[in-house]
Amino acid sequence: MRCKELFLNNMGKLIIFSAPSGTGKSTIINWLMTEHKELSLAFSISCTSRQPRGSEQNGVEYFFLTPEEFRQKIADGEFLEYEEVYTDRFYGTLKSQVEHQTSQGQNVVFDVDVKGGCNIKKFYGDRALALFIQPPSVDELRRRLEARATDAPEVIDQRIARAEYELSFAPQFDRIVVNDDLEKAKAETLKIISEFLG
Repeated sequence: MRCKELFLNNMGKLIIFSAPSGTGKSTIINWLMTEHKELSLAFSISCTSRQPRGSEQNGVEYFFLTPEEFRQKIADGEFLEYEEVYTDRFYGTLKSQVEHQTSQGQNVVFDVDVKGGCNIKKFYGDRALALFIQPPSVDELRRRLEARATDAPEVIDQRIARAEYELSFAPQFDRIVVNDDLEKAKAETLKIISEFLG
């Protein structure tokens, strides 16, 4: 029993981030990963059925599978969460990969949609911290998306509609961080994660 307890104490934990597009989630995650090495954070390496882009390597950015291989792993119950974004374009997280990374003492970071976040939290319980990064308001989110000037107006409308849907999931997360001030949101997120990792 002592050996098992010792092993579990050295196991990494899981930190789940979900947020509507444009809330600053990626900025916060990247800041934590680069500026706070003491947290031993590592991204969960997901699977995808799309082709590698540019210099992407199998097992580094993603595990690249064919749609058939992906479907077989779904059938075998190997995924914590997955999504078919377009026909035959899958993304998902393998249970075995998460266990591999946490057994090496890595604290695994997930950047996932709200449903994926809820599924991972349900599966891992207290080993996982589920954080929801929330915009100050839907109006402010629209303003940010328009300021980016990367999307057509109809795409922004779609993102806002999706954001309103995603915001309804916020109460299912352990903690909500409102990003009305990026520096404050980064500091608050760091404090929450540091306490969780203990």
